[in-house]
Amino acid sequence: MSEIVPFQLAVTDAALEDLQTRLRNTRWPEAETPQDWSQGVPLAYAREVTEYWINQYDWREREAYFNRHAQFSTNIDGLDIHFIHVESPRADARPLLITHGWPGSVVEFHKVIDPLVDPVASGGDPADAFHVICPSLPGYGFSGKPAEPGWGVDRIAGAWDVLMRRLGYDNYFAQGGDWGSAVTTAIGIQNKGACAGIHVNMPNARATKEALADPDEADKRALAGAQYYQQWGAGYSKQQSTRPQTLAYSLVDSPVGQAMWIIEKFYEWTDCDGHPENVLNKDELLDNVMYYWLEGTGGSSARLYWESFNRAFGDGQDNTVKLPTGCSIFPKEIVPTPRSWAEKRYKNIIYWNELEQGGHFAAFEQPQLFVTELRNCFRLMR
Repeated sequence: MSEIVPFQLAVTDAALEDLQTRLRNTRWPEAETPQDWSQGVPLAYAREVTEYWINQYDWREREAYFNRHAQFSTNIDGLDIHFIHVESPRADARPLLITHGWPGSVVEFHKVIDPLVDPVASGGDPADAFHVICPSLPGYGFSGKPAEPGWGVDRIAGAWDVLMRRLGYDNYFAQGGDWGSAVTTAIGIQNKGACAGIHVNMPNARATKEALADPDEADKRALAGAQYYQQWGAGYSKQQSTRPQTLAYSLVDSPVGQAMWIIEKFYEWTDCDGHPENVLNKDELLDNVMYYWLEGTGGSSARLYWESFNRAFGDGQDNTVKLPTGCSIFPKEIVPTPRSWAEKRYKNIIYWNELEQGGHFAAFEQPQLFVTELRNCFRLMR
C-alpha cells in the first residue's frame, strides 16, 4: 500500500491529563552528592523543569506550532512512516531529505525548514530553495514501531529512498546528524541512483592508523573526545544497544524519567557553556521530550541501537561513499572528526567546513549556521 495521507498532531485530552497526573505524582530521588552535573541531571533542575512542565508548558500551543508545517504518513515495508513535507514555491527547488537521530526528533528542524524552503523570505538567494522532507525514524515520534527485528540503518536508508521516489523525487539530496548521519551515509553507500549528494554534520569515520600512531592537533582533539565519550558518556548507548526492553519499562512509565534521560544529553552534547538553556529554552527541550513521551517510544527508539550499533559502519561490504559529500564539523560535536579520518570513508568530499560554535544538535542549536552550511554545500552539487 503506497498511499500518502495527511497527518496532524492531535493528542487527546486524556493523554495530557495522564501526563499531568504522572508529573504531579513523581517519586523523587535524593539529590546528587556533588554540586554539578557529573552524576547526571541535578535534582534542583529536574524539579524546575517539571514545575514548568506542569504549570507553564502549553502542549496545545506547541501542537499548533508543529502543525503549521504539512505532515503526512505512508506505509513502507509494513511500517507507517510519519514525515514533514514542505514544498518550496520555487519550481527549480531541489528535494532535501533531512534525518534526525537520538535523542532528537523532527522537532530539531522546525527552525530551519522555512528558510530552506523559501530563502528569499530570509534574505537569501532564490537559487538555494529546497523542498524539505523530514521523516521520523521508525520507532520514534509519530512513526510506527517495528514489531519484528530488522529495522536497522540499512533498512531505514532503503525505506527513505522509497519515500523520496514515492513523493516523485527521483533526484534528491540527503542530510543528517547522529543516527541521521548513519542513515544518510547508508543512502550514499547504497547509491540507488536517486540521491545526488549528501551532507553530514557527524561523519561516520574511525581514527586512521596515522592518527593513532602520530596524532596531530586535530587528531588529538578527536581522540580526546572519543576517550571522554567512552569513559563518561556512553552508558546510555551500552544500555540501549544491549537491553532496550528493560529500559523501556521505566521510560514509558515515568515522564520525568524519560525527560531527564534525554535532557542530560542536551546538556552534554550542545555548545551550551554549562547549561542547556543557554542554547534551547524549556519549551524547546520539552517539545522534543513530548515526541518521545506521547507515543511511548522510550523502548522503540532505543531499539535502533540494538539493531544497528554494530552495523553503523557496514558489515562485509564496501562501506565507502562515492557520492559528492559535504561535512560541517561543529566544535562541540561528541567527536569532532578530522578531515583525514572522513576521507577514508567519504571518497568524494567536495565541501568541508569547521565552525566556531555549535554542537551535536546543529539545526536546533544554530539554525542560521546550519542553513548556511547546507546552502554552501549543496550549491556545489546542483
